[in-house]
Amino acid sequence: MDPTVGTIVLVPLLAVAASLLANVVGKVAKIPLVVFEIVLGLIVGPSVLGWIPKTDALDFVANFGLAFLFFMAGNEIDFASIKGRPLKRASLGWLVSLVLGVLLGILLAPDPIAGVYIGIALTSTALGTLMPVLRDAGELKTPFGLAVTAVGAVGEFGPLLAISLFLSGRKPLAAALVLIGFALVAAVAIWLASRGAHERFHRLVSATLHTSGQFAVRFVVLVIAALVGLSVALGLDMLLGAFAAGVICRVLLSGASKPDAELIETKLEAVAFGVLVPVFFINTGIGFDLQALIGDPHALLLLPIFLVLLLVVRGIPGSFAVPPGSTFADRSALTLFSATGLPIIVAVTNIALADHALEKGTATALLGAGMLSVLLFPIIALTLRKRSSDGGLRPPDLERVPTVG
Repeated sequence: MDPTVGTIVLVPLLAVAASLLANVVGKVAKIPLVVFEIVLGLIVGPSVLGWIPKTDALDFVANFGLAFLFFMAGNEIDFASIKGRPLKRASLGWLVSLVLGVLLGILLAPDPIAGVYIGIALTSTALGTLMPVLRDAGELKTPFGLAVTAVGAVGEFGPLLAISLFLSGRKPLAAALVLIGFALVAAVAIWLASRGAHERFHRLVSATLHTSGQFAVRFVVLVIAALVGLSVALGLDMLLGAFAAGVICRVLLSGASKPDAELIETKLEAVAFGVLVPVFFINTGIGFDLQALIGDPHALLLLPIFLVLLLVVRGIPGSFAVPPGSTFADRSALTLFSATGLPIIVAVTNIALADHALEKGTATALLGAGMLSVLLFPIIALTLRKRSSDGGLRPPDLERVPTVG
């Protein structure tokens, strides 16, 4: 079979299979969908069956899926609900993670530059990956869910800033000036989006929601492409632009009527989690070089070390944001969610390999630890949450609980 034809057919087939498996297995144990996507990609990729090769075309679609994942993360964050204690403690925790990560990275790496790459990778939290998990578990609006959101928001935005400042190839001062320039553009866009009712815009959105025009979806894709393009042009990581696009679109589309807003949200989720994001996770499994890991004893040794370091460097500081009155199980669950990191690790290892800053085996071990964190940590965290301090009640349940007195 032509590899291109095989890829075109098999990748959508794997996406469907992953959804079916998650649904079937979910009746016994709640396992995040991305687990099946990564594992299936690994099985059919060059490392195992070799049915789907690693190609530039698939990488391109996967990168757009990664951009959409960060867009959805920026679009779903309700900054008003996480401001104050959750955001302050999450920010403090990330700064501790950065210092710990860089120091431990330098101790593990053959040179300080490689240590910085490792350190930044260890400070990430995969908010875009966790949001669907939290939503499916009914946790998004709980105090615990808001704490995870705060930790995840800082754990995605912080590493993106660090990548732009320290891994862009520029001197720190020049990188900071470029980053400030991008921030000013994004801030002006957010300010313009928040000004006025934008009645004409929302009328056009409403008029095309049920037609082939689909102006809202097309506009969102344009905003993502524009800010990702601006990020790349400025030498910044493209994910910074995707994240900023999510924040801008959330502000702009907040003026839509409630039915329109809900429908737009549904359409964006369909495009992101129904089409593009699965390609990213499947491609992550396809591109994982299992032979490079197994064939390198040093890399094989580093894999569990990096997995533990994710818990120490990112998980424990992330637990600073745990809600007041939480149990040990809650704190442990937040530690595991905080240490779940893959997309940023993918970005950092790609940059490191392109710059010849990390050896292939080390980068593979780091990526493998990120994959294992996504495979294991959310499952364990959700299990711990069954013993939560709120008795397992979620917002829909709370509405049905009779009040006393």
